[in-house]
Amino acid sequence: MTWRIGIDIGGTFTDVALLDEAGTRIGAAKVPTTPANFGQGVVDGIEAALERYDLTPGDINLVAHATTVVTNAILEQKGARAATVSTRGFRDVLELRRSARADLYDLFQDPPHVLVPRHRRLEISERVGADGSVVTPLAEDEIPALIDELRGMDIDAIAVTLLFSFLNSDHERRLGAALRAAFPDKPVYLSCEVLPEIREFERTSTTAVCAYVGPILASYLAGLTSRLDDLGLPPLYVMGSNGGVFEAGEGVAMPAMAVESGPAAGVVAAAHVARQTGQVDLLSFDMGGTTAKASLIRDATYQTTPDYEVGGGASGSRWMHGTGHPIRVPVIDLAEVSAGGGSIAWVDRAGSLRVGPQSAGADPGPVCYGRGGAQPTVTDCNLVLGYLDAGSLLGGAMQIDLAAARAAVDEHLATPLGIGVEQAAAGVIDVVNHEMAEALKIVSVQRGHDPRDFTLAAFGGAGPLHAAALAEELGMTRLLIPPIPGAFSALGLIATDLRRDYSRTFFTRTDQSDAKALTDALAEIEAEGQAMLTRANIAPDAQHFQRSVDARYARQSYELSVPIPDPPYGPDVMETIAQSFHDHHRQTYGHDNRSEPVQLVNVRLSAIGRIPQVHIRQQPGDGDAGKGTRPIWLRGDGAVDAMILRREAMAAGSTGTGPAVVESLESTLLVLPGWAWNMDDDGYLHLTKEGTT
Repeated sequence: MTWRIGIDIGGTFTDVALLDEAGTRIGAAKVPTTPANFGQGVVDGIEAALERYDLTPGDINLVAHATTVVTNAILEQKGARAATVSTRGFRDVLELRRSARADLYDLFQDPPHVLVPRHRRLEISERVGADGSVVTPLAEDEIPALIDELRGMDIDAIAVTLLFSFLNSDHERRLGAALRAAFPDKPVYLSCEVLPEIREFERTSTTAVCAYVGPILASYLAGLTSRLDDLGLPPLYVMGSNGGVFEAGEGVAMPAMAVESGPAAGVVAAAHVARQTGQVDLLSFDMGGTTAKASLIRDATYQTTPDYEVGGGASGSRWMHGTGHPIRVPVIDLAEVSAGGGSIAWVDRAGSLRVGPQSAGADPGPVCYGRGGAQPTVTDCNLVLGYLDAGSLLGGAMQIDLAAARAAVDEHLATPLGIGVEQAAAGVIDVVNHEMAEALKIVSVQRGHDPRDFTLAAFGGAGPLHAAALAEELGMTRLLIPPIPGAFSALGLIATDLRRDYSRTFFTRTDQSDAKALTDALAEIEAEGQAMLTRANIAPDAQHFQRSVDARYARQSYELSVPIPDPPYGPDVMETIAQSFHDHHRQTYGHDNRSEPVQLVNVRLSAIGRIPQVHIRQQPGDGDAGKGTRPIWLRGDGAVDAMILRREAMAAGSTGTGPAVVESLESTLLVLPGWAWNMDDDGYLHLTKEGTT
């Protein structure tokens, strides 16, 4: 029997999920995250998982990993020493940015730090016009001096972004060849290879991001791959922000693909569950130690967006621009807030209760972990309210300190607010629930969807604890709690396909173009995608391609991505694309204008290598699940007795009503009064609001 392993690094714990390819066994392991060396936590988790389930490295045929290395390097401003080379007169594009800002009325909003300082932004004489013609030939005689200047800078990587190289890449490729010959040990990223699309700032920013994080990602993956090789495990795959995995070498070539690697895994797993259970419309909710993530799944399919900013506040809303560094790579459309089990609760100078954005993280962690944490966290408050086992977590592997948690809540929250300890803890839960409900509204209400039409799929170490309260705030009546919820995101790593996305600018109008022009525009990137899949040893019958276009009305500045059918294309393909765009525009913005010309900007292609799909199932127990009762504190009811259940012992078909607490190795589910639960044959818990169907 062969197994797959997925590893997801969280802010507090590193999660490992195991799944046998026959779909009969599932497993999980949790170890503390190691911020000083994330790779060590990955190795610790794999070794713990192999030992727990009596497996050897030879039993494993797939290892996939979600990493935060790229995002952390940007957030912490600890990237590589990168240099850029641009067309003469355009060295300051990174700093000039665009005029967009998150707050229209904040005239003093600071932009993010510039990834490449001005003294490392160099220029060369050349010019390609807006029609792709050569206006000024490339100054070959300037290249030796440029190389000498770069040698004196002690740089780690170079980004080359010449004007209009997406239309004519000759100058950029010739310069890139000279730089690669001069610096064989340093990565050189060309914008015509990274992002051959219109929009100079976004193309420059994406290429600069690659140079800023590329050496760090390469070093991390090289070290981790070496450790896994020593263990005798198969080659490593990495989760991309588009929801697919890619080989480690592809990530080094295009590091921007690994932004939002971790959050993407949970959404992919939720989409897999939607297909498997038949509940095809889900709101995915993943709450871990430091953040909570929300995404919408419609017809068992998640949405991606090509517009994303990393390193700012843009993750909270798709329409927030100007706070981070734009990258034009497909990213799963999600909202993320600084609300997790480790989020610190505090009272501000005005006497208001606040939660986050500061987090206790993995070190020192919540107060109850006994590792030096002094400030009360969401986890401490859940413990004080009786929702967590007062004796231990992780099936007894982690002893916790209830008295220390109570003392911290009393000192830092209850006493300053002049209320009881339980009231203060409940207030923290109310505040954090409201913040997370807003994230769920961003991906549903702000996208034109009614959350009441969806099932809330909750997972993560803390997600099931808060799910019922969130559902009530949003008027939702159905919950779905998958197997091993605390390590569920890691399952997304081993339940997805190999995938890489390609794009090219295709600037035309649907009423001025035809099927041949569309076919020709897609031909080059289809060849690139097919070559990538062949390098990855994907059999021809497992190779699949998805095509789309970025479209807009002729007088608009931003596009929507519209899927297009597979070739060959008939004479009516442009009209079909136009009608699809009108429908999508109405769904997104609430209106359309079918008399307005539709302009195409880019063509996109997703090259997918199908990996055999698995059935996610956790064997139900024998029915002896009861652990007795314990008091829990509920807003409006005070202390009430709740039934305590062991999830691994719950039998298929078993049912019950709240209040109840369902405990598992890596997570805890709180069933509020007025909710009923039942366990299905595959080990999924379904909750419904009583009085609804």
